[in-house]
Amino acid sequence: MKIELKKENWKYYLKLMRFDKPIGTWLLLWPTLWALWIAAEGVPNWWVLTVFVLGVFLMRSAGCIINDYADRNFDAHVERTQARPLALKQVTPNEALTLFGALVLVALVLVLTLNLLTISLSVVAVLLAASYPFMKRYTYYPQVVLGAAFAWGIPMAFAAIQGSVPIISWLIYVATLLWVLAYDTLYGMVDREDDLKLGLKSTAILFGDMDLMLITFIQSIFILGMLLLGQQLELSFYYYLGWLASVLLITRQIWRCRNRDKQECFNAFLNNNYVGLAFFLGLVLHYWLRA
Repeated sequence: MKIELKKENWKYYLKLMRFDKPIGTWLLLWPTLWALWIAAEGVPNWWVLTVFVLGVFLMRSAGCIINDYADRNFDAHVERTQARPLALKQVTPNEALTLFGALVLVALVLVLTLNLLTISLSVVAVLLAASYPFMKRYTYYPQVVLGAAFAWGIPMAFAAIQGSVPIISWLIYVATLLWVLAYDTLYGMVDREDDLKLGLKSTAILFGDMDLMLITFIQSIFILGMLLLGQQLELSFYYYLGWLASVLLITRQIWRCRNRDKQECFNAFLNNNYVGLAFFLGLVLHYWLRA
């Protein structure tokens, strides 16, 4: 049966893609940009940069769609998600899958312009993006899978620029995975009560009353990992300014969440956009002023 996307539904398709909420795109983009700048030791090739920026947008949008498809029978019962297009039946499940396939196909066409190693790694990216939404039914660690997906642009970036995936890329990968685990647990704290009622799983539920302590611990390892990155690459003072700004931002996040207020937890999640930006600006200044 042929499924067509309807012109009159484009406003719902854009909402399904979270076009009006770009925070996920930014959080996916920052680690990818870190990797591109480090791999290229400065501004990367313009076409590689274009492919990765567009790829981030396309895959984040596709990830949102498959997430809503997986949760279409739950979202109407969760306060934060009850106005999503699939929950309100403004878009059919078949339309959602068609749009998901179209976005992934465009991303594939873009990545086919890169080398074979990058193309091979992109297969893993699609598998991670497609599997993450279903993890909350089977494991308390869906945030780990999300971290693996969000960090996968890092080895792909090194593969595209250097034709290999060096050990340093895996240091950035692990640090990023931990960062995502921490901030998405904050995000999960917003939905914790609803998720418990629906029988869904998350690290926010698993951590229980130790949530903030464990988030602080995970963020600390992330920060130490990024410090080690600076030492290994012999980065300059400018990178450490970005590092220090990130430490202050994360410290403030934890403090604001001390009472576990839902809005404050959500704001802390959003604030991680500035953590990613701070590291990126530090890298840009390092390579720019060094040259």
